[in-house]
Amino acid sequence: MPFYHKLGKIPHKRHTAFRKPDGSLYREQLFGTIGFDGMYSNIYHEHHPTQVKEIKGRTDVAPRIAVGNNIRSYRFHGFKTAPENDYLESRKTVLTNSDCSIILAAPKRSTEDYFYKNADADELIFIHRGSGTLRTHLGNLDFSYGDYLLVPRGVIYKIDFDTEDNRLFIVESHRPVYTPKKYRNWFGQLLEHAPYCERDIRRPETLETHDEKGDFLIKIKKKNEIFDVVYATHPFDVVGYDGFNYPYALSIHDFEPITGRIHQPPPVHQTFETDAFVVCSFVPRMYDYHPESIPAPYNHSNIDSDEVLYYVDGDFMSRNDIAAGHISLHPAGIPHGPHPGAVERSIGKKETDELAVMVDTFKPLMLTEEAMKIADDTYYRSWFE
Repeated sequence: MPFYHKLGKIPHKRHTAFRKPDGSLYREQLFGTIGFDGMYSNIYHEHHPTQVKEIKGRTDVAPRIAVGNNIRSYRFHGFKTAPENDYLESRKTVLTNSDCSIILAAPKRSTEDYFYKNADADELIFIHRGSGTLRTHLGNLDFSYGDYLLVPRGVIYKIDFDTEDNRLFIVESHRPVYTPKKYRNWFGQLLEHAPYCERDIRRPETLETHDEKGDFLIKIKKKNEIFDVVYATHPFDVVGYDGFNYPYALSIHDFEPITGRIHQPPPVHQTFETDAFVVCSFVPRMYDYHPESIPAPYNHSNIDSDEVLYYVDGDFMSRNDIAAGHISLHPAGIPHGPHPGAVERSIGKKETDELAVMVDTFKPLMLTEEAMKIADDTYYRSWFE
């Protein structure tokens, strides 16, 4: 996170003796990224956070690639991904490259008998359907429809869902995910023209502290394998922390759209960034107000990036036959644009109620076997007049 947060009990100075009421020490941990050069927090535990009792096994979760080098536009029916009881088993990677993976999940149950940690990637979890609580060793966050949950790599978490009807769109990033630098001043504060500000970002305000010994299963993802690791103390034994590295939430409904007299380019919708891809939010907004404007997007060429659009809700003006839960993939190398009739339909329209999440990657995406199960491979022919 680009701003400081403090929760729970911490000592006056870091790396100094911080004692419990009985005189014993709390255990300090530096929780950081990019060596010692990235964002970090200093965490204080009831017990040593290093007590591994057993490594019980490992499971290969590498995505199975169906199409490696792709130049075809696709539509995927995301809601055809079948619900599953277990959170991790419900996660189906549909698109992937060496920088990120795009995952669909429809978990029916909360994570109850294990904790989860992604040791390789930040996770940006978009809540399409469902509500509940993200419980982490750095505090808890309530979530509902339209929330982005940013879980930095290494955060230990569980998810408690309120119902069995849950749909998640997840971007797993091997690069740290940040707020866009174009929205920040040199102090890191979000600028006046940014489409959201710090008060829109929800930080953990409740710290769940357990002082318990026993056998605690943490499923740790590392290099496309999940290791079952048993710890001797409860992972949520943190009494306090401070710093810049922690999970947070941002609602897509708090994203304020930037509009103009003529059609604005996709970067005005940017919400998050890495050095390998960007994430944008398309939200209800007023259309362009030049008297001769064409609200529909112009044809454009994806020369440098693959474009993925996840359709959430509303009327998607630029597309024919698109519904909530659909995903479109427009790969680098060929132009794409509005479907036949969309330009004409858009002229004179004053507003749109569309809601969508876009991911533009700078490396080509590969299609997995899970993607092909829900693919419409005739979509690339849908621009015929």
